[in-house]
Amino acid sequence: MRVVGRAAPLLYGLDIETDTSDNGLDPTVAPIVAIALSTEREGDAVLTGREDAVLRLVDDALGELEPGVLVTWNGGAFDLPFLADRARRHGLELGLELHWDPAASRPGRAPLPGHIGTYAARWWGHQHLDAYRAWRSLTADPDESCALKAVARREGLDAVEVDCERLHEVPLNTLRRYVHSDACLARTLARLRWDDLRRHVDRLPTGGQLALGSC
Repeated sequence: MRVVGRAAPLLYGLDIETDTSDNGLDPTVAPIVAIALSTEREGDAVLTGREDAVLRLVDDALGELEPGVLVTWNGGAFDLPFLADRARRHGLELGLELHWDPAASRPGRAPLPGHIGTYAARWWGHQHLDAYRAWRSLTADPDESCALKAVARREGLDAVEVDCERLHEVPLNTLRRYVHSDACLARTLARLRWDDLRRHVDRLPTGGQLALGSC
């Protein structure tokens, strides 16, 4: 009898960019200036403009998509808690659920301001995969860079590159191409190594220790 394996889920790539004119790594200071959502069936969306409108749009888009796995690159430590904080400043409720994950702590790496570490997540009906953390677990050389662009180059993928510390100076069309490229790369890399990465999809608790740090 032939055993048919479980089909791979739909993957959705997500990436954000923040205003780097002051401190783009602090959600109490920097607004989100762009969000990209890359899908396998419905096409891609790049959202820019007024921050509250962009947050509503990405939340609505994710709420309408067939349940799958939302793929980020370091999103458990940066993108997702940043989104949650900025939404809270606008009084918006997202379908984003975050739970502090003590097992994902990164020694020597300061957490996002206002947070205690990295999160496991789900957004509406979508599970979450932090592909950075997953890829890091596959890397034998601890000194090998697992930055998104470095991994993409090693896998033969093209990437849009800019000075990410001076994003506030790049033209809007360049910013849009940059955030779109990162969302597409996260999704594509996860698909390329899905059999290896799938076990790293976040598993949220129904209660207990992991949920104690939820924000």
